[in-house]
Amino acid sequence: MPAQSLWERYQAHLVRYNDLGIWLDISRMRFDDGFFAQMTGKAEEAFARMQELEAGSIANPDENRMVGHYWLRNPKLAPTSDLRDEIESTREHIRQFAADVHSGKVSAGSVKFTDVLLIGIGGSALGPQFIAEALGTKADALKLHFLDNTDPDGFDKTFATIARLSNTLTVVISKSGGTKETRNGMLEAQARYEAQGLNFGKHAVAVTGVGSELDKVAEKGGWLRRFPMWDWVGGRTSVMSAVGLVPMALQGLDIDQFLAGAAAMDARTRVGKTSGNAAMLLALMWYFAGDGKGRKDMVILPYKDRLVLFSKYLQQLVMESLGKERDLAGNVVHQGIAVYGNKGSTDQHAYVQQLREGVPNFFATFIEVRKDRDGAPFEVEPGVTAGDYLQGFLRGTRSALYENGRDSITISVPHVDAFIVGALVALYERAVGFYASLVNINAYHQPGVEAGKKAAARILALQGKVRAALEGAKAADGAPMTPAQLAAETDSDPEDVFHVLNHLAANSSNLERSEPASPSQETFRLR
Repeated sequence: MPAQSLWERYQAHLVRYNDLGIWLDISRMRFDDGFFAQMTGKAEEAFARMQELEAGSIANPDENRMVGHYWLRNPKLAPTSDLRDEIESTREHIRQFAADVHSGKVSAGSVKFTDVLLIGIGGSALGPQFIAEALGTKADALKLHFLDNTDPDGFDKTFATIARLSNTLTVVISKSGGTKETRNGMLEAQARYEAQGLNFGKHAVAVTGVGSELDKVAEKGGWLRRFPMWDWVGGRTSVMSAVGLVPMALQGLDIDQFLAGAAAMDARTRVGKTSGNAAMLLALMWYFAGDGKGRKDMVILPYKDRLVLFSKYLQQLVMESLGKERDLAGNVVHQGIAVYGNKGSTDQHAYVQQLREGVPNFFATFIEVRKDRDGAPFEVEPGVTAGDYLQGFLRGTRSALYENGRDSITISVPHVDAFIVGALVALYERAVGFYASLVNINAYHQPGVEAGKKAAARILALQGKVRAALEGAKAADGAPMTPAQLAAETDSDPEDVFHVLNHLAANSSNLERSEPASPSQETFRLR
C-alpha cells in the first residue's frame, strides 16, 4: 500500500486507551473491510459467554467449576458474598504478612528474612517469575529465587545463589499439593534447611487448596502461614491470586496498582462491542491470521528487557488454554496457536531473518514501551540515545516485515510499572477467553496435561518393577539381563525398559551395563 493509505489505515484501526496509556495497532494485519461484519455473530456469542463466565456460570464442565480470575481484581463481581469476603480478606492477610516480614515481626529468629525461595511449577512459578523480572529493582525488600522444575542440577544451581538459608523464607505453591515437581523441590529444600540445623516450618509458607495434601503438611509442620488457592482459579490465570500476590508483596512490589491495572483493562474490554475493545480485536486478529485454525504462530516481540519473560508467560496462557483436541460439541478440531519469542532487538540478531524471508507461517506482536529509562538520557551519538536505536529497530522491523507480506500487531505502553503489567495480563486473559469462544472450545481445562502426568506415573512405577527384577536376578544367579528379558519379566514395553535402565545406570554406581553396538544386546546387572 502507498504510505498515505497506510497512515489512514493506522488512524482507522488504532485503539487508544488514553486513560491507561495503552494503544493497540492492528493496521498491519491485512484483513479486508468486510472481515468484522463477517465475524459479528461469533463476536456477539463470545461477548455473551464472557458475561456468563464473569457472572459465575460453570465454565469448566469437566470439573464442575466456575472460572473466576476476573473477580480477583474486582471482588464485587463475585457471585456470592462469601467469595467476595474471601478474596478481600486473603488480600488483606497477604498485605499484613508481607508488612510483618519486612518489619521483622515475622522471622525465623533474631534476623529479618532477606530472601524468598519460591517452589512451584507452571502457572505457580511462571507468573511470579514474570512479575519479579518485570518490576524488580535493587531496592526490593526481599530477593526472589525459584525452583520451578524437578531438575536436581537446577536445584543445586538455585541454592548456590542463596547466601544464607537462615535468612530465607520458602513459599511452596501447589493447589492440590500432589504436584510431584513441587513436592520434590520442597523435600530437597527441607533437607537442606535441616542439614543446617534449621526448622523448615519456621521458614515455610504454603499457597494451596484448603484441605489439600500440602495444606495438611503445612499445618502439621507448624508453617508460618497458609494462603488459599481456589478451585475456580486456574494455574495459568492465578497470578492475581495468592500465587502471585504473596511473592509480589514480599518482594515489596505494589500489589494494589497491579490489581488496579487489571481492573481498569477489564472495564475497558468488558464492553460488548467490537469497536474499541482491544481484547476482542486481539482475538479477532488471531482468528484472521490463522483462519480460525491456528495456522500461523504468534511471535511476541517485547522491546524492553523487563518484559523478556512476557512471551514465555503468554506461551503458557495461550497454548494451554487454546491447545485442545475437541470443541465444545465433542468434534475433533485440534485447535491451538503456537507462541514463541524473546525480546527486541535481540531477536533481530537471532530469528528475524527467517521472519522476514523464511516460511510465512506466523504473525508478530510488537510490544513497545515508550519511555526509555527513569534516569537522564545518555547520547551514544550526537542527539541519539540507545533508546532511540531501540525504537528505530522496532519500527524498522515492523515495516520490513509488512513490506515482505508478514502481518503484525503493535501494543504500545507508556512505561513498565505494576499498573501497566496488570493491564497487559488482563488484556491477554480476556483475549484468550474471547478467542476460545470464537472457535468454540473450552479454554479452562487441560486434559493433555493430565495425560502427561499419568504417563509419567506409569514410567516411575515401571522403574520400581525393573529395580525389583534386577534385585531378583542378583539374588538368583547374578546373570546380566537384556532390556527384552526385563520387559518380559515386568510385562512392559522393551523401549520403556531400555530408557529406565539407562537412567538408572547414569545415576547409580552399583548398576553395571555393557555397551555393545545394538540396544537390544546391552545387558544390565546389579553389582
